[in-house]
Amino acid sequence: MKRLVGLKTMVALAAIIAAESICPATAQNGPIRIGVLNDQSGLYAEFGGLGSVTAAKMAVEDFGGKALGRDIEIVSADHQNKADIGTQIARKWFDQDSVLAIADLTNSGVALAVQGLAKEKKRITLASGPGSRRLTQEDCSRLGFAWTWDTYSSVIGTARTVLKDGGKSWFILAADYAFGKQMAEDLRKVITANGGTVAGEVRAPLSTPDFSSFLLQAQSSKAQIIALANGGADTTNSVKQASEFGIVQGGQRLASMALVISDVHALGLQAAQGIVATTGYYWDRDDESRAFGNRYMKLTGRMPGMIQAGVYSSVLHYLKALKAAGADDANAVAAKMRELPVNDFFAKNGKVRVDGKMEHDMYLIQVKAPSESKAPWDYYKILRTIPAEEASIPLSESKCPLVKK
Repeated sequence: MKRLVGLKTMVALAAIIAAESICPATAQNGPIRIGVLNDQSGLYAEFGGLGSVTAAKMAVEDFGGKALGRDIEIVSADHQNKADIGTQIARKWFDQDSVLAIADLTNSGVALAVQGLAKEKKRITLASGPGSRRLTQEDCSRLGFAWTWDTYSSVIGTARTVLKDGGKSWFILAADYAFGKQMAEDLRKVITANGGTVAGEVRAPLSTPDFSSFLLQAQSSKAQIIALANGGADTTNSVKQASEFGIVQGGQRLASMALVISDVHALGLQAAQGIVATTGYYWDRDDESRAFGNRYMKLTGRMPGMIQAGVYSSVLHYLKALKAAGADDANAVAAKMRELPVNDFFAKNGKVRVDGKMEHDMYLIQVKAPSESKAPWDYYKILRTIPAEEASIPLSESKCPLVKK
Protein backbone atom coordinates (compact mmCIF):
# COMPACT_ATOMS: atom_id res chain seq x y z
CA MET A 1 0.00 0.00 0.00
CA LYS A 2 2.82 2.37 0.94
CA ARG A 3 4.59 1.53 -2.34
CA LEU A 4 1.35 2.31 -4.25
CA VAL A 5 0.93 5.68 -2.53
CA GLY A 6 4.56 6.44 -3.14
CA LEU A 7 4.15 5.57 -6.81
CA LYS A 8 1.09 7.79 -7.12
CA THR A 9 2.97 10.65 -5.48
CA MET A 10 5.88 10.23 -7.86
CA VAL A 11 3.53 10.20 -10.86
CA ALA A 12 1.79 13.33 -9.57
CA LEU A 13 5.10 15.10 -9.04
CA ALA A 14 6.25 14.09 -12.49
CA ALA A 15 3.04 15.53 -13.96
CA ILE A 16 3.54 18.81 -12.11
CA ILE A 17 7.17 19.05 -13.22
CA ALA A 18 6.14 18.30 -16.81
CA ALA A 19 3.40 20.94 -16.67
CA GLU A 20 5.78 23.52 -15.24
CA SER A 21 8.32 22.78 -17.94
CA ILE A 22 5.64 23.11 -20.63
CA CYS A 23 4.09 26.39 -19.39
CA PRO A 24 7.06 28.68 -20.05
CA ALA A 25 7.51 27.26 -23.53
CA THR A 26 3.82 27.69 -24.21
CA ALA A 27 3.99 31.33 -23.08
CA GLN A 28 7.08 31.97 -25.19
CA ASN A 29 5.49 30.45 -28.29
CA GLY A 30 2.04 31.87 -27.67
CA PRO A 31 0.73 35.29 -28.67
CA ILE A 32 2.21 38.58 -27.51
CA ARG A 33 -0.54 39.85 -25.19
CA ILE A 34 -0.96 43.50 -24.23
CA GLY A 35 -3.67 44.52 -21.79
CA VAL A 36 -5.64 47.75 -21.79
CA LEU A 37 -6.82 48.33 -18.22
CA ASN A 38 -8.97 51.38 -17.55
CA ASP A 39 -12.36 52.75 -16.56
CA GLN A 40 -14.94 51.58 -19.11
CA SER A 41 -18.16 52.30 -17.22
CA GLY A 42 -17.57 55.18 -14.80
CA LEU A 43 -16.57 58.83 -14.81
CA TYR A 44 -13.46 58.21 -16.98
CA ALA A 45 -15.20 55.99 -19.55
CA GLU A 46 -14.86 58.68 -22.23
CA PHE A 47 -11.46 59.86 -20.98
CA GLY A 48 -9.85 56.61 -22.17
CA GLY A 49 -12.33 53.74 -21.96
CA LEU A 50 -13.11 51.52 -24.91
CA GLY A 51 -11.62 54.17 -27.17
CA SER A 52 -8.21 53.29 -25.76
CA VAL A 53 -8.83 49.64 -26.65
CA THR A 54 -9.55 50.68 -30.23
CA ALA A 55 -6.39 52.83 -30.31
CA ALA A 56 -4.26 49.91 -29.06
CA LYS A 57 -5.70 47.64 -31.76
CA MET A 58 -4.91 50.30 -34.38
CA ALA A 59 -1.28 50.32 -33.23
CA VAL A 60 -1.11 46.52 -33.52
CA GLU A 61 -2.58 46.69 -37.01
CA ASP A 62 -0.10 49.37 -38.09
CA PHE A 63 2.79 47.32 -36.70
CA GLY A 64 1.73 44.36 -38.83
CA GLY A 65 -0.07 42.17 -36.30
CA LYS A 66 2.97 40.08 -35.38
CA ALA A 67 6.09 40.47 -33.25
CA LEU A 68 8.93 38.00 -32.76
CA GLY A 69 7.08 35.70 -35.16
CA ARG A 70 4.03 35.59 -32.84
CA ASP A 71 0.55 37.03 -33.17
CA ILE A 72 -0.19 40.14 -31.12
CA GLU A 73 -3.40 40.19 -29.05
CA ILE A 74 -5.07 43.03 -27.16
CA VAL A 75 -7.06 42.11 -24.05
CA SER A 76 -9.00 44.62 -21.99
CA ALA A 77 -10.85 45.04 -18.70
CA ASP A 78 -12.67 47.62 -16.58
CA HIS A 79 -10.94 48.36 -13.25
CA GLN A 80 -13.95 50.42 -12.06
CA ASN A 81 -11.56 53.01 -10.57
CA LYS A 82 -10.73 50.62 -7.72
CA ALA A 83 -7.11 49.76 -6.99
CA ASP A 84 -7.96 46.33 -5.56
CA ILE A 85 -9.94 45.33 -8.64
CA GLY A 86 -7.27 46.70 -10.97
CA THR A 87 -4.54 44.81 -9.12
CA GLN A 88 -6.56 41.59 -9.13
CA ILE A 89 -7.08 41.80 -12.89
CA ALA A 90 -3.42 42.64 -13.51
CA ARG A 91 -2.26 39.75 -11.32
CA LYS A 92 -4.42 37.28 -13.28
CA TRP A 93 -3.18 38.70 -16.57
CA PHE A 94 0.45 38.35 -15.49
CA ASP A 95 0.20 34.97 -13.76
CA GLN A 96 -2.31 33.12 -15.92
CA ASP A 97 -2.67 34.90 -19.25
CA SER A 98 0.97 35.74 -20.04
CA VAL A 99 0.21 39.44 -20.55
CA LEU A 100 3.52 41.22 -21.10
CA ALA A 101 2.45 44.87 -20.80
CA ILE A 102 -0.53 46.88 -19.56
CA ALA A 103 -1.53 50.16 -21.21
CA ASP A 104 -3.66 53.20 -20.34
CA LEU A 105 -4.36 52.68 -16.59
CA THR A 106 -6.53 55.80 -16.27
CA ASN A 107 -6.89 56.56 -12.54
CA SER A 108 -3.72 57.35 -10.64
CA GLY A 109 -4.52 55.18 -7.62
CA VAL A 110 -5.00 52.11 -9.81
CA ALA A 111 -1.94 52.95 -11.91
CA LEU A 112 0.35 53.24 -8.89
CA ALA A 113 -0.85 49.88 -7.53
CA VAL A 114 -0.52 48.10 -10.89
CA GLN A 115 2.89 49.62 -11.62
CA GLY A 116 4.11 48.29 -8.26
CA LEU A 117 2.80 44.81 -9.07
CA ALA A 118 4.28 44.92 -12.59
CA LYS A 119 7.67 45.79 -11.14
CA GLU A 120 7.44 42.72 -8.89
CA LYS A 121 6.30 40.48 -11.77
CA LYS A 122 8.83 41.92 -14.24
CA ARG A 123 6.21 43.24 -16.65
CA ILE A 124 5.82 46.62 -18.33
CA THR A 125 3.24 49.38 -17.74
CA LEU A 126 2.42 52.05 -20.33
CA ALA A 127 0.47 54.71 -18.44
CA SER A 128 -1.41 57.11 -20.69
CA GLY A 129 -4.44 58.17 -18.64
CA PRO A 130 -3.19 58.80 -15.09
CA GLY A 131 -1.74 62.19 -14.21
CA SER A 132 0.09 61.55 -10.95
CA ARG A 133 3.79 62.45 -11.10
CA ARG A 134 4.51 59.74 -8.52
CA LEU A 135 4.60 57.24 -11.39
CA THR A 136 7.88 58.76 -12.55
CA GLN A 137 8.98 60.29 -9.26
CA GLU A 138 8.87 58.57 -5.84
CA ASP A 139 7.31 55.37 -7.24
CA CYS A 140 9.21 55.20 -10.53
CA SER A 141 10.18 51.84 -12.01
CA ARG A 142 12.59 50.69 -14.71
CA LEU A 143 9.59 48.91 -16.24
CA GLY A 144 7.06 51.75 -15.79
CA PHE A 145 6.40 54.44 -18.40
CA ALA A 146 4.24 57.59 -18.32
CA TRP A 147 3.38 58.58 -21.85
CA THR A 148 0.84 61.31 -22.39
CA TRP A 149 0.70 63.91 -19.61
CA ASP A 150 1.06 64.51 -15.90
CA THR A 151 0.05 67.15 -13.38
CA TYR A 152 3.28 69.09 -13.97
CA SER A 153 2.84 69.37 -17.75
CA SER A 154 -0.78 70.36 -17.38
CA VAL A 155 -0.18 73.02 -14.73
CA ILE A 156 2.91 74.52 -16.38
CA GLY A 157 1.05 75.32 -19.58
CA THR A 158 -2.32 76.38 -18.25
CA ALA A 159 -1.53 78.12 -14.98
CA ARG A 160 1.45 80.11 -16.24
CA THR A 161 -0.54 81.45 -19.18
CA VAL A 162 -3.53 82.45 -17.05
CA LEU A 163 -1.22 84.10 -14.51
CA LYS A 164 0.51 86.10 -17.26
CA ASP A 165 -2.93 87.12 -18.47
CA GLY A 166 -3.68 88.73 -15.10
CA GLY A 167 -5.33 85.84 -13.26
CA LYS A 168 -3.55 86.26 -9.93
CA SER A 169 -6.14 85.02 -7.43
CA TRP A 170 -7.06 81.32 -7.53
CA PHE A 171 -9.43 78.84 -5.91
CA ILE A 172 -8.68 75.12 -6.38
CA LEU A 173 -11.41 72.49 -6.69
CA ALA A 174 -9.58 69.15 -6.67
CA ALA A 175 -10.49 65.47 -6.91
CA ASP A 176 -9.94 63.81 -3.54
CA TYR A 177 -7.39 61.15 -4.46
CA ALA A 178 -3.77 60.85 -5.60
CA PHE A 179 -4.20 62.71 -8.91
CA GLY A 180 -6.14 65.66 -7.48
CA LYS A 181 -3.83 66.05 -4.49
CA GLN A 182 -0.75 66.10 -6.74
CA MET A 183 -2.40 68.55 -9.13
CA ALA A 184 -3.33 70.90 -6.29
CA GLU A 185 0.24 70.75 -4.95
CA ASP A 186 1.71 71.54 -8.38
CA LEU A 187 -0.80 74.34 -8.88
CA ARG A 188 0.08 76.01 -5.61
CA LYS A 189 3.79 75.94 -6.46
CA VAL A 190 3.30 77.51 -9.89
CA ILE A 191 0.77 80.09 -8.67
CA THR A 192 2.88 81.34 -5.78
CA ALA A 193 6.13 81.21 -7.78
CA ASN A 194 4.56 83.51 -10.37
CA GLY A 195 3.17 86.11 -7.98
CA GLY A 196 -0.32 84.67 -7.54
CA THR A 197 -2.30 83.69 -4.44
CA VAL A 198 -4.56 80.76 -3.54
CA ALA A 199 -7.75 82.00 -1.89
CA GLY A 200 -8.93 78.50 -0.97
CA GLU A 201 -9.05 74.82 -1.81
CA VAL A 202 -11.68 72.09 -1.55
CA ARG A 203 -11.54 68.40 -2.44
CA ALA A 204 -14.50 66.55 -3.87
CA PRO A 205 -14.90 62.76 -3.85
CA LEU A 206 -14.75 60.92 -7.18
CA SER A 207 -18.02 60.76 -9.13
CA THR A 208 -19.60 63.58 -7.16
CA PRO A 209 -23.06 64.26 -8.67
CA ASP A 210 -23.56 67.58 -6.90
CA PHE A 211 -20.75 70.15 -6.86
CA SER A 212 -22.93 72.96 -5.50
CA SER A 213 -21.33 73.22 -2.05
CA PHE A 214 -17.82 73.25 -3.53
CA LEU A 215 -18.70 75.75 -6.24
CA LEU A 216 -20.43 78.07 -3.77
CA GLN A 217 -17.22 78.16 -1.72
CA ALA A 218 -15.29 78.98 -4.87
CA GLN A 219 -17.79 81.68 -5.81
CA SER A 220 -17.77 83.29 -2.37
CA SER A 221 -13.95 83.35 -2.33
CA LYS A 222 -14.08 86.04 -5.05
CA ALA A 223 -11.02 84.43 -6.66
CA GLN A 224 -10.49 85.44 -10.27
CA ILE A 225 -9.76 81.87 -11.39
CA ILE A 226 -11.41 78.62 -10.33
CA ALA A 227 -9.05 75.75 -11.16
CA LEU A 228 -10.71 72.40 -11.81
CA ALA A 229 -8.19 69.75 -10.78
CA ASN A 230 -10.45 66.87 -11.73
CA GLY A 231 -11.25 64.91 -14.88
CA GLY A 232 -13.82 63.06 -16.93
CA ALA A 233 -17.45 63.33 -15.84
CA ASP A 234 -16.37 65.27 -12.73
CA THR A 235 -15.01 68.01 -15.00
CA THR A 236 -18.11 68.18 -17.17
CA ASN A 237 -20.44 68.17 -14.14
CA SER A 238 -18.52 70.92 -12.36
CA VAL A 239 -18.45 73.10 -15.51
CA LYS A 240 -22.18 72.60 -16.12
CA GLN A 241 -23.06 73.42 -12.54
CA ALA A 242 -20.74 76.45 -12.52
CA SER A 243 -22.75 77.71 -15.48
CA GLU A 244 -26.01 77.14 -13.60
CA PHE A 245 -24.68 79.21 -10.69
CA GLY A 246 -23.70 82.01 -13.06
CA ILE A 247 -20.09 81.85 -11.92
CA VAL A 248 -18.54 82.74 -15.28
CA GLN A 249 -21.23 85.31 -15.96
CA GLY A 250 -20.30 86.86 -12.61
CA GLY A 251 -16.75 87.51 -13.76
CA GLN A 252 -14.83 84.47 -12.48
CA ARG A 253 -13.00 82.25 -14.97
CA LEU A 254 -12.63 78.49 -15.16
CA ALA A 255 -9.32 76.78 -15.88
CA SER A 256 -9.38 73.02 -16.41
CA MET A 257 -6.27 71.06 -15.53
CA ALA A 258 -7.32 67.81 -17.25
CA LEU A 259 -9.62 68.63 -20.15
CA VAL A 260 -10.03 66.18 -23.03
CA ILE A 261 -12.00 66.66 -26.22
CA SER A 262 -14.79 64.30 -25.13
CA ASP A 263 -15.44 66.66 -22.19
CA VAL A 264 -15.94 69.58 -24.59
CA HIS A 265 -18.17 67.43 -26.79
CA ALA A 266 -20.32 66.51 -23.78
CA LEU A 267 -20.54 70.11 -22.57
CA GLY A 268 -21.10 71.77 -25.93
CA LEU A 269 -19.24 74.89 -27.02
CA GLN A 270 -21.79 77.21 -25.45
CA ALA A 271 -20.86 75.97 -21.98
CA ALA A 272 -17.19 75.18 -22.59
CA GLN A 273 -16.13 78.22 -24.65
CA GLY A 274 -13.14 80.11 -23.34
CA ILE A 275 -11.78 77.35 -21.12
CA VAL A 276 -7.98 77.20 -21.26
CA ALA A 277 -6.24 73.83 -20.92
CA THR A 278 -3.13 71.90 -21.93
CA THR A 279 -3.23 68.81 -24.14
CA GLY A 280 -0.74 66.35 -25.58
CA TYR A 281 -2.70 65.88 -28.81
CA TYR A 282 -5.33 67.61 -30.93
CA TRP A 283 -6.72 65.83 -33.95
CA ASP A 284 -6.75 68.95 -36.19
CA ARG A 285 -3.18 70.08 -35.49
CA ASP A 286 -1.50 68.79 -38.68
CA ASP A 287 -1.92 66.28 -41.49
CA GLU A 288 -0.68 63.29 -39.49
CA SER A 289 -2.86 64.00 -36.47
CA ARG A 290 -5.84 64.50 -38.77
CA ALA A 291 -5.16 61.20 -40.54
CA PHE A 292 -5.19 59.32 -37.25
CA GLY A 293 -8.24 61.23 -36.04
CA ASN A 294 -10.21 60.44 -39.19
CA ARG A 295 -9.31 56.71 -39.03
CA TYR A 296 -10.36 56.61 -35.38
CA MET A 297 -13.59 58.48 -36.19
CA LYS A 298 -14.56 55.85 -38.77
CA LEU A 299 -14.15 53.13 -36.14
CA THR A 300 -15.76 54.86 -33.16
CA GLY A 301 -17.93 57.71 -34.41
CA ARG A 302 -15.95 60.31 -32.45
CA MET A 303 -12.58 62.01 -32.51
CA PRO A 304 -9.81 60.74 -30.22
CA GLY A 305 -8.55 62.65 -27.24
CA MET A 306 -4.99 62.79 -25.99
CA ILE A 307 -5.40 59.65 -23.86
CA GLN A 308 -6.44 57.42 -26.78
CA ALA A 309 -3.73 58.96 -28.96
CA GLY A 310 -1.18 58.33 -26.22
CA VAL A 311 -2.26 54.69 -25.89
CA TYR A 312 -1.66 54.20 -29.62
CA SER A 313 1.79 55.79 -29.41
CA SER A 314 2.88 53.88 -26.29
CA VAL A 315 1.74 50.49 -27.62
CA LEU A 316 3.41 51.10 -31.01
CA HIS A 317 6.66 52.14 -29.32
CA TYR A 318 6.55 49.09 -27.05
CA LEU A 319 6.22 46.84 -30.11
CA LYS A 320 9.12 48.58 -31.86
CA ALA A 321 11.24 48.07 -28.74
CA LEU A 322 10.17 44.42 -28.56
CA LYS A 323 11.37 43.91 -32.12
CA ALA A 324 14.63 45.73 -31.45
CA ALA A 325 15.26 43.69 -28.29
CA GLY A 326 14.61 40.44 -30.16
CA ALA A 327 12.96 38.96 -27.07
CA ASP A 328 10.03 39.64 -24.74
CA ASP A 329 12.24 40.05 -21.66
CA ALA A 330 10.87 43.12 -19.85
CA ASN A 331 14.25 44.59 -18.89
CA ALA A 332 15.59 44.28 -22.43
CA VAL A 333 12.46 45.83 -23.92
CA ALA A 334 12.45 48.67 -21.36
CA ALA A 335 16.07 49.47 -22.22
CA LYS A 336 15.18 49.67 -25.93
CA MET A 337 12.17 51.88 -25.15
CA ARG A 338 14.54 54.39 -23.57
CA GLU A 339 17.04 54.04 -26.39
CA LEU A 340 14.68 54.50 -29.36
CA PRO A 341 13.26 57.95 -30.24
CA VAL A 342 9.48 58.35 -30.45
CA ASN A 343 8.39 59.53 -33.88
CA ASP A 344 4.74 59.25 -34.84
CA PHE A 345 1.70 61.51 -35.22
CA PHE A 346 1.62 61.95 -31.42
CA ALA A 347 5.22 63.00 -30.81
CA LYS A 348 8.13 64.16 -32.93
CA ASN A 349 11.57 63.34 -31.55
CA GLY A 350 10.04 62.37 -28.24
CA LYS A 351 12.39 60.66 -25.84
CA VAL A 352 11.87 58.31 -22.92
CA ARG A 353 13.84 59.51 -19.92
CA VAL A 354 15.55 57.40 -17.28
CA ASP A 355 12.61 58.01 -14.92
CA GLY A 356 10.18 56.50 -17.47
CA LYS A 357 8.56 59.76 -18.59
CA MET A 358 8.15 60.18 -22.34
CA GLU A 359 9.19 63.77 -22.92
CA HIS A 360 7.31 65.48 -25.76
CA ASP A 361 5.76 68.80 -26.75
CA MET A 362 2.44 69.81 -25.23
CA TYR A 363 -0.10 72.31 -26.57
CA LEU A 364 -1.88 75.14 -24.80
CA ILE A 365 -5.43 75.34 -26.16
CA GLN A 366 -8.52 77.44 -25.71
CA VAL A 367 -12.01 76.14 -26.40
CA LYS A 368 -13.62 77.97 -29.29
CA ALA A 369 -16.83 79.95 -29.15
CA PRO A 370 -19.71 78.43 -31.14
CA SER A 371 -19.28 81.11 -33.81
CA GLU A 372 -15.63 80.14 -34.33
CA SER A 373 -16.27 76.44 -34.94
CA LYS A 374 -16.52 75.57 -38.63
CA ALA A 375 -17.24 71.81 -38.44
CA PRO A 376 -18.08 69.00 -36.01
CA TRP A 377 -15.27 68.45 -33.45
CA ASP A 378 -13.64 71.75 -34.47
CA TYR A 379 -13.28 72.73 -30.82
CA TYR A 380 -9.78 74.03 -30.05
CA LYS A 381 -7.57 76.97 -30.85
CA ILE A 382 -3.90 76.12 -30.26
CA LEU A 383 -2.45 79.14 -28.49
CA ARG A 384 1.12 77.91 -28.35
CA THR A 385 3.37 74.86 -28.40
CA ILE A 386 5.00 74.11 -25.05
CA PRO A 387 8.47 72.64 -25.75
CA ALA A 388 9.13 69.15 -24.37
CA GLU A 389 11.80 70.28 -21.93
CA GLU A 390 9.50 72.97 -20.53
CA ALA A 391 6.58 70.56 -20.17
CA SER A 392 8.57 68.06 -18.07
CA ILE A 393 9.86 68.41 -14.54
CA PRO A 394 13.67 68.78 -14.76
CA LEU A 395 15.61 65.65 -13.88
CA SER A 396 17.65 67.80 -11.51
CA GLU A 397 14.49 68.11 -9.38
CA SER A 398 13.50 64.47 -9.70
CA LYS A 399 12.68 62.26 -6.72
CA CYS A 400 13.02 59.09 -8.80
CA PRO A 401 15.66 56.74 -7.33
CA LEU A 402 16.75 55.82 -10.87
CA VAL A 403 17.96 59.37 -11.53
CA LYS A 404 21.59 59.99 -10.60
CA LYS A 405 22.24 63.63 -9.89
